[in-house]
Amino acid sequence: CFFTFSTRLEDLRVKLENEGLVNISYVVVNHQGTYSQKKFHLLKERVSEYITVYQQDEQQADVWTTLNGNKDDFLIYDRCGRLVYHLGLPYSFLSLQYVEESIKIAYCENKCGNCSYTEPDINVICDNITKKADENLAETEPKPSGQHSHHHSLHRHRHHH
Repeated sequence: CFFTFSTRLEDLRVKLENEGLVNISYVVVNHQGTYSQKKFHLLKERVSEYITVYQQDEQQADVWTTLNGNKDDFLIYDRCGRLVYHLGLPYSFLSLQYVEESIKIAYCENKCGNCSYTEPDINVICDNITKKADENLAETEPKPSGQHSHHHSLHRHRHHH
């Protein structure tokens, strides 16, 4: 499980960086349970130096309880530190697209206007991501067959805390 998770997380990190999404911080919070605590060193060894692994102290309040989450959740914050997405199972499986898409949306969303944390080429990067997503959607959408067709757009649900 450690190996699959760490490999997929690193693959996602590299993919996003290659697409121009840079200066993203990745933090894995190790579960507070005894088994997870004993396996901390294995987890730490399996992730790259670009992914921080946070070891909870047994005496501190559990991070997941504090964040109203569970150990397999992904919490995605924007560049200003606001929680944009809280993805739990099954949406947190890295084999699905939810985590990647949520990171891209949080990265590209420009809610506050000009920001000193924004990367200089963010508009070009985000336009390219949107263009690729539109092309992929066009390739997978069924072609109308002369009958009336309905186009349903994806709805993004966000949790604000």
